[in-house]
Amino acid sequence: QVHLVDSGGGMVQAGGSLRLSCVASGPTFADWSMAWFRQVPGKARHFVASISWNGESTHYADSVKGRFTISKGNAKNTIYLQMSSLKPEDTAVYYCATDSFPVEAYAHYGPVHWGQGTQVTVSS
Repeated sequence: QVHLVDSGGGMVQAGGSLRLSCVASGPTFADWSMAWFRQVPGKARHFVASISWNGESTHYADSVKGRFTISKGNAKNTIYLQMSSLKPEDTAVYYCATDSFPVEAYAHYGPVHWGQGTQVTVSS
């Protein structure tokens, strides 16, 4: 069974930066892509960014392009989301996720495995 643990959230002022981490374990993880989503209370969960299993392909939501970077760690079971130039509207709970999708598919389909979420709060 795939298990995801995401962390790194916190409170930051607008214009600041944060880095989220996600560590995955489980027998099916090795060649699966991974992604980040975010959710504001009372609203649907939205795609943020995704990365292929080997780190060679990435895909971003338009709202975060040029500000957020998704990457793989040296350990292939770890991904990061470097968030810069943060805005108050980036405030949300951020979730790591994984499935066998191509990276572009996360923008349209919900993955099967999710982390527990980490809160990011950006103050103005």
